[in-house]
Amino acid sequence: MTAASPSRRRAAPWGRERAAIPCCSPAHRETITVVVAGDQELGRARVAALIRGARGLEVAGEAATAEEAAGIRAEVALLYARAPGAVAATRVLAGGEPKVLVLGEREEIGGYARAVLRAGAAGLLPRDTPPARVLSAIRAVAAGDVVLAQAVVEALTESPLGEAPGPGVLTRREAEVIALVARALSNEDIAAYLWISEATVKTHLNRVMAKLGLSSRAHVVAYAYDRGLVRPSP
Repeated sequence: MTAASPSRRRAAPWGRERAAIPCCSPAHRETITVVVAGDQELGRARVAALIRGARGLEVAGEAATAEEAAGIRAEVALLYARAPGAVAATRVLAGGEPKVLVLGEREEIGGYARAVLRAGAAGLLPRDTPPARVLSAIRAVAAGDVVLAQAVVEALTESPLGEAPGPGVLTRREAEVIALVARALSNEDIAAYLWISEATVKTHLNRVMAKLGLSSRAHVVAYAYDRGLVRPSP
C-alpha cells in the first residue's frame, strides 16, 4: 500500500486511545436501544445499570443467551461473554438487526478477535474498559462505526493470515480507506485524514465491499487484518 503525499494529509486522527474508541456525538442520535446479553447475571446487571444511567440510551431488555437476546428488538446488542461462547453468540446476534458490541476478558480477546469480527461483531473491548468509553462505544456502533480496543488492534496487526490482494484488485485509495476503517476510524475521520469528502469515503468503501463480496463494515475490518493491510504502529 503506497502512502499518500504527506503534504496532502492532515495529522493522523488517532493516538493509542483514539484508535480504540471512535468519536460519535450522541447529539446526532435519537434514543439508542440496547439489549444486554450474557450468562453472568451480575455482569449483565452492572452493564444494564450503567446504560440506564446514561443520557440517550435505553435498555430494551436483558437476556441470558444469544437466542433469547435475538428476540428482543434493539439497535445494539451488548454481549458480555467469554470465549469460546462469544463467537457463536456473536454469530447468532449479528444475523439479526442489532449491531453487536462484545465485552470480553482482557486476556482472551486478542485470541478470538478475528473470529468475532468474522462473525459480524461491530466492536470488541475488554470488560475493564472505563464506563464512559463503553457508553461511547455503544453510540459509535449504533452509528455504524467499528470499535476496537488498542490491544485488539495490536494483536490483529501482528498476525495476518494471508497476503494482501494483488495489483489491480484494489486501488491505492481503496486500500488506504479500508486500512483506516480497520483502525476503527469513522467515515468523518477518514475523510479528514485523506482530504476527501465523506461521500467519497462511502463510495470507496462500497466499491471495496462489492469487489471483495463483503457484506458489512465489520467484515471489511476482518478482511483488512487477515490480508495484512493494516501495519503495526511505530
